[in-house]
Amino acid sequence: MARNWLIALAFAGAAAPVVAAPLSVRVSDMAGKPVRDAVVRLYAPATPSQSLRQNAHFVISQQNLQFHPFLTIIPVGADVSFPNLDPTKHHVYSFSPAKKFELKLFAKDQSRTVHFDKPGVVALGCNIHDQMSAFIVVTDTAWTARTNGQGIATFDNAPDAPSRVVVWHPLLRAPGGEVHQEIAAAQRTMSFKVRLRPPAVQMPMADY
Repeated sequence: MARNWLIALAFAGAAAPVVAAPLSVRVSDMAGKPVRDAVVRLYAPATPSQSLRQNAHFVISQQNLQFHPFLTIIPVGADVSFPNLDPTKHHVYSFSPAKKFELKLFAKDQSRTVHFDKPGVVALGCNIHDQMSAFIVVTDTAWTARTNGQGIATFDNAPDAPSRVVVWHPLLRAPGGEVHQEIAAAQRTMSFKVRLRPPAVQMPMADY
């Protein structure tokens, strides 16, 4: 439950579906080992959608020449601040279709803010420090969760209706880094077995 506090905060006040039941999604690699920090989204077209908070605000700092956190989940319409806590300047950018932007050189204790108005995955980089990378998942569904150390994402109020489950991870070997699977109305557990690329560098996935 603690793993989903960020999503719960962003979507606070969302209307509950007419019928809901717990749903558990497990993500593992081809060797059966759990995959943590995968982002799981649930779409139920026949169910009234939950509302997303449009004024949510998040922070991704730059410290010790890294982005913190490495992975951030936000709702469409959220703002993200990028404070620089390093003694050197940073130049944050993204070329991702979901949000292309460039925050030109800004120094220690300065900050810039970006508004994210489309769903999708946004890869971050620094034009000065090539080793800096991070991801933002901008979601358009309030049914969004992150897998824990056991590779499990839990939805306490998942709609009891035919749905589509989407799993994304930065190392997942698939177009766009995501895989899809349909789920029946009565199904309350499901599993994904995914192929992962070896990381180019050690990724600080658990620093949230």
